[in-house]
Amino acid sequence: MGGGAGAAALTAMAVPLHAQSPEPEPLENYAPEYFTAEEWQFVMSATALLIPSGPTPGAIEARVPVFIDLQLASGFGSADDWYMAGPHIADADPLLGWQSPLTPAEIYREGIAAVNAWCEQTHEAPFADLLPQTQQEVMTALSEDEVPLPPELRGLFDLLLQNTKEGFFADPKYGGNHRMAGWTHIGFPGARASFLEWVDKHNVPYPLGPVAISGERG
Repeated sequence: MGGGAGAAALTAMAVPLHAQSPEPEPLENYAPEYFTAEEWQFVMSATALLIPSGPTPGAIEARVPVFIDLQLASGFGSADDWYMAGPHIADADPLLGWQSPLTPAEIYREGIAAVNAWCEQTHEAPFADLLPQTQQEVMTALSEDEVPLPPELRGLFDLLLQNTKEGFFADPKYGGNHRMAGWTHIGFPGARASFLEWVDKHNVPYPLGPVAISGERG
């Protein structure tokens, strides 16, 4: 094979450097693996408040709710590698660590139901149906332990906030950080294989976009 023909063949087989995976289905068409329809609407609304949409993508654009749903349907949700045998003292000082007898998935399920019941009693509608300002007030009350939840559910807000941040910044293969929106926002390069040429460059913005574990480039 001549040099020109060989080069042409290699060019034809080359993968574009900026190739992207197919666009996933819209969130409104997503079928949750763990959440019920009501729980899904709660998580959609809550994460949108925690990382709002604006000039840069927020939790919804980054598909954070998908990340949380998939995590709760996995070993994380069922606390497969956690010590859960007890004894459990649910109202112990939070500094003592996880004290609830419930798994993360159970805290979401029972916690969302409890918050929605409180919203219906206090505001005459479930959380997802409230006006944005009222939703913000409810989330603030939840973060300050002003929503009357039983002790075993008091970690709901902290768990939701933690998982929202994880979904915004984890590798896209876990369902969130869609198109590496979180990484692009903070200038994180992702899973690039080599940074040798940047080791001695301090306080200089990194000019290249992020790369996911799959090889997708932002």
